[in-house]
Amino acid sequence: MENFDGLVEFVAVAESQGFSAAAKQLGCSTSHVSRQVSRLEERLGCALLARTTRLVSLTQAGAVYYQRCKELVTGLQQANEQVSQQQFQLSGTLRVSCAGLFAEQYVALALMEFGVEHPELNIDMDFNSRMVNFVEDGIDFAIRYGRLEDSGLVARKLADRQMMAVASKEYLRQNGIPERPGQLKVHSCIVTNNDQWMFEVNGGQEVVKVKGRWRSNNAHTVVEACKQGLGIAYMPKGSFSEVVEEGLLKPILKPFWSRGASSWIVYQNRRFLPLRARMAIDYLVEYFSGWKE
Repeated sequence: MENFDGLVEFVAVAESQGFSAAAKQLGCSTSHVSRQVSRLEERLGCALLARTTRLVSLTQAGAVYYQRCKELVTGLQQANEQVSQQQFQLSGTLRVSCAGLFAEQYVALALMEFGVEHPELNIDMDFNSRMVNFVEDGIDFAIRYGRLEDSGLVARKLADRQMMAVASKEYLRQNGIPERPGQLKVHSCIVTNNDQWMFEVNGGQEVVKVKGRWRSNNAHTVVEACKQGLGIAYMPKGSFSEVVEEGLLKPILKPFWSRGASSWIVYQNRRFLPLRARMAIDYLVEYFSGWKE
């Protein structure tokens, strides 16, 4: 069995392109990973990795070997999980990166219920909107909203979101009520992380580039700025439900609200996710199936 020593470490280094990142992923020391890979190379009689001060990359022989090894390692992980799945309790720490009111109000609640079902599991939710490095930051998956860039990550749709445009009565009294999306170009708009707002016009989509005096990536702040009359806001309907019901903000442009915005679970290649992350993702997808704003 010693001939299999170092395979897991080698695959982790190849995937993360670094010994430190691989060690963090495996929960061991960098020296252990380096030692195991070096011993593997000695047994094989060839270099699998090309090491520089900044980057670790696969050699030609390493690339061929990696293609074989990754399936073996994945198969072993799956076999171990299948054998123990009926007699285990999830443990360790599930780390989730989140952003937005939807995550605060709904995803957090769902993960609390998931945590109740698995009392040995710790859950760490980090609320921020920055791009995360899943390996270096130790993040299992992220909850993100809106259009996703093609980053090579895996994305599963969590929920479709109905958009809503609103403004304060005082702002509309002073600046007039826009009748069509294109008129937003001459209005002060409260910009979140996207200054190109999408509307549905005549069966198609119309994108309007907006600008304004206030910009924030925090939904609570956007709502408050809108209440203060700083401009027109356009976010998922749930962000405004309470203030609209209270009459503090007025919906506008209703015939043109987009129905295509979505919240997503984003993560690395599914084969290398720990079981706690895969089960949490499946739980959230099932939890929000059929969910409506």
